[in-house]
Amino acid sequence: MKKLLTYFVIGLIAVMGAFNYHLFVFPNQFAPSGLNGICTMIQHLSGISVGYLSLVINIPLAVAVYLTVSKPLALRSMVYVCVFSVAIVLLEYVDLSAIAYATDNGTSTILGPLVSGIISGACYSLLIRGGSLTGGMDFVASLIHKRQPETNLFWVQFSLNCAVAGVSYFVYGFKLEPVILCILYSFMSSMISDRVSKSIRSAVRFEIITEDPKAISDAIINHLHHSATLLPGKGIYKGRQTSVLICIVNKSQVAALTAIIRSCPNTFAITSQVGEVMGNFKRLDKHGNQEAELLDSGSTQL
Repeated sequence: MKKLLTYFVIGLIAVMGAFNYHLFVFPNQFAPSGLNGICTMIQHLSGISVGYLSLVINIPLAVAVYLTVSKPLALRSMVYVCVFSVAIVLLEYVDLSAIAYATDNGTSTILGPLVSGIISGACYSLLIRGGSLTGGMDFVASLIHKRQPETNLFWVQFSLNCAVAGVSYFVYGFKLEPVILCILYSFMSSMISDRVSKSIRSAVRFEIITEDPKAISDAIINHLHHSATLLPGKGIYKGRQTSVLICIVNKSQVAALTAIIRSCPNTFAITSQVGEVMGNFKRLDKHGNQEAELLDSGSTQL
């Protein structure tokens, strides 16, 4: 069921991506970043749908990733690409003019790529959690990394995005505005994806110095359903024996743990931000039962 749900979510995100293109990208006549940006410009010049072009470009790339990098990654990513392409083509037969964003006089054209970049970044971060990619430049990056792990992929993607932005000047009537819109889209998409990913993985680390570790440990277990690491400690000034509890909690649990610390005498804590918590450990719900991850990462299974 978890795998089926994962594929369903990947497909749903692909449909959202297709709506994003029809509502914000195509009406404002600019090319988004990556290989889909090239497809968008080809569609603008020739009328061939991005849906068909995306499939043509991504199928050989997916086969290469399947054979040399990761079979699950290639299959999940192609689910996204196929659903995205089909949705792009089908939405061409739907009149979305009532909800599509575009201005006749161009006074607010900047809002189109702004919103589109936000949606794209959020979708990308969710795809990563499901062990999938969006195809295109992601496939290229994974192939390059497999053969040359030392290659700085940031500059590869940056160079391609700059090329897309530069070519869009000639494609869209020798205007500078499409170039600016492409850069804005790329910036917003990257920033939102990075922020959402960090927000999902981040936590807060508490280093609690106390003379009553049992009371705090019991409260952490019973109220927060977390565990902690207990270390012996010793005060330098008076040489008194003390204990140090190290506990990592979600941001939503910071207030509750702070209240527990304040309720105990001779106790204080040092906090710090944690970028990500990794390991093979159990997550407990409010009833003390193990939580299951909603989506599987797809690292070892199809």
